[in-house]
Formats: sequence, structure tokens, C-alpha cells
Amino acid sequence: MMQISNRQLFLNHVAQVSPKPMDLEIVKANGVHLYDVQDRSYIDFISGISVSNVGHCHPNVVKAIQRQAETYMHLMVYGEYVQAPQIQLAKALTDLLPKNLNSVFYTNSGTEATEGALKLAKRVTGRTELICFKDSYHGSSHGSLSVMGNEEFKQAFRPLLPDVKILEYNSVEEVRKHITSKTAAVILEPVQSETGYTVATNEFLRSIRQACDEQGALLILDEIQNGFGRSGTFFAFEQTGIVPDILLLAKGMGGGLPIGCFISSQQLLNEFTHDPVLGNINTFGGNAVCCAASLACLQTIQSEKLMEDIERKSELIRSLLTHPAIKAIKGKGFMLSLDFGNVELNFKIIETCVRNGLIVDWFLFNAHSMRIAPPLIISDDEIKEACTIILRSIDRIIS
Repeated sequence: MMQISNRQLFLNHVAQVSPKPMDLEIVKANGVHLYDVQDRSYIDFISGISVSNVGHCHPNVVKAIQRQAETYMHLMVYGEYVQAPQIQLAKALTDLLPKNLNSVFYTNSGTEATEGALKLAKRVTGRTELICFKDSYHGSSHGSLSVMGNEEFKQAFRPLLPDVKILEYNSVEEVRKHITSKTAAVILEPVQSETGYTVATNEFLRSIRQACDEQGALLILDEIQNGFGRSGTFFAFEQTGIVPDILLLAKGMGGGLPIGCFISSQQLLNEFTHDPVLGNINTFGGNAVCCAASLACLQTIQSEKLMEDIERKSELIRSLLTHPAIKAIKGKGFMLSLDFGNVELNFKIIETCVRNGLIVDWFLFNAHSMRIAPPLIISDDEIKEACTIILRSIDRIIS
């Protein structure tokens, strides 16, 4: 009997989300490199979409996972047992944050963090109106989808949550007009993750913070892709002069394992303890192995001082990627986009880059731009190699 290949089994039995998946068959990963079945290496220039901030299989993370897996893994549903990995990670996170962000609710993913934050805002304020922004992305479960700012991705799944307003990003005028005494929460990304990394202006963020304070609404900052050093500071909001009421984290938080959280004050999060009891629960949130991996990731970013060189390396990428076909480079830190002004051209360049050993990608709401989001550990030489592949791929397509 002929043996069916892994690729065919993948297509036969693993649910697909696109008509043409990349279907690279990766057998190992280390640092900034992935390796396929032919032992061909690829530079991961997108970090698995902002996940592998400390690279793949960082020794510190691997050791933490091994130690914890030998001690205990799942014990009990969320919030019932005192578990050292949860406590140590929560303490490490809150030590980095302002005093009002002192309590951590663990989830399995970013979209679950969004869901919990929306519930908390409604519970605390007694209001239903949610404000989000055009082309925002906060996950794809029903509540998260409701505050997504792109109709194309929402239309097939309606009805969604009612009482949601979608405003223009970076419009101070709209913020002042639409945040009212009816608003439960405003949710936004300091750097929009699927538009080609649109950066919020400080004036815009400060106007939202002021309006929320005046109207008694909560400000939710989604740093699911921004956080854990990718912006050049541990949290992107540190560069803005404002502090959220609720902070969302995931992706780069786990060092490669699935974990997320929303962080707020103990006073607000205690609202989940009564009327009803167990107001927000899950089974696997705060998994001990995932928390151990996350703490190792956090400590590695700190001990290896990975954030200190992000801006310089970001500028290196910008300086190397000069080409007439590149209309603009935008973003912040290790969240950069190359605008080619043409969807077909962008896709061809991306495909050529992958064939030549460089993993890059596009954006959900900006298909004419290329995503660049490398691991924080990437070296100057690896950056130069990646940028050379991009430039050669452009020349190959347009020549």
C-alpha cells in the first residue's frame, strides 16, 4: 500500500482557513530559522505572526517547559488552586505595570482575552455600548469579531453584538463626539496589527483617555501583537503617556506556547466573583507549563536586553529596504510594513521570498503590503540576509 504523505494528510484532515495554504512541511525550528523536510532553512521574518519574540525553541523557554512538565501540568479548572507558575508570572507582569494594572486573568489566547475584557467592561459600567475603530483586529470569536473594524470579515457571521460603534482611527474629532455616558468601553490597538501597522498618534490616545475619564468609560488597549518588547518597549503604551484600564496580551507572551491574559485592577476583576459567581471562567487558562514558558520568555527579554536594540535594528531594516517598487515603509519597532501599492505584485514578491528561504506575509486588511515582524533576537547579519532576499525577489518579479 502506498503511504500517504504528511502534506496530503494535512489537506485531508486538518481544517483549512484558506483555499491555498502555504503548506510548508517544517520539521524543526531554532532561533530565527525554520527547517523543512529537505533540511532547507527559512528565516522567519514574521515570528509566526508576532509570537516567537525570543525566537524558536529558546533554551531558557525549553528548560522552563521541561522542568514544569516534570512537576505538574493541568491540575484544576481556572482560579481554584494556588499554582506557583501562575503566581510568579502574574507578579513579574504586574511589577512592570502601573499600579492600577495589578491583577491578571489568564486565558488561552488573544481573542479570549478580548472576550473577557468586553465582559468586564459591561459588568463594571452597567452599559452596553462598545467603541472600536476601522480596520481594528482583536480576534475572531463572536465578541471579538463584533469589535473588528472590517465588514468583509464580519458579514458572513452576523448577527453579532449590538450597540457597537466603529470610528475612524486617529480621528480626535470622532472620539470627542462619540464617547458618551452610554459608552462601556473603547477598545483599540496602539499599533494596528492588520492595516500594515498604523501607529496611533499620542494626541489621539490622550483624547480617548480624557474622554473615557470624563464619561466613566473604560479604555481597553489591545497589545496582543504589540506587547512583550515588539514596539521597542515592553508595552507599546509606555511610549504614549497614557495608561489603560484593561490591557490585553497574548501571542509573544508565551515563548511559543498558547497563553493570553487581560490585566486590570483587582477591584474591577473582583466583579467576576459575584452576581453571578464564576462570572468569567475557563478550563485551561493559566496552564502551568504555559505560564512557566511565559515567565522564561519575559525574563529572557529582560536579561538579554532585547528591547534595547529594537529601534536601531528597525532603522537598519528601513535603510536596507530602499527600492523604487516600495512605495512606503511604516510601523514601529519590529512591526513594519512594505507598501507595494498592488496586491498581485505583493503576493508574487511574498511567494518568491518564501521560495528563496524567507518567511514574510501580508496583512488581513492591507493585502498590498508585506508584513515584517522578526524575532527580537535577530542579528544584524540575519537582517541583512533577509533584506537582500526581499530586494532580489522584487527585482526578479518586476524585471
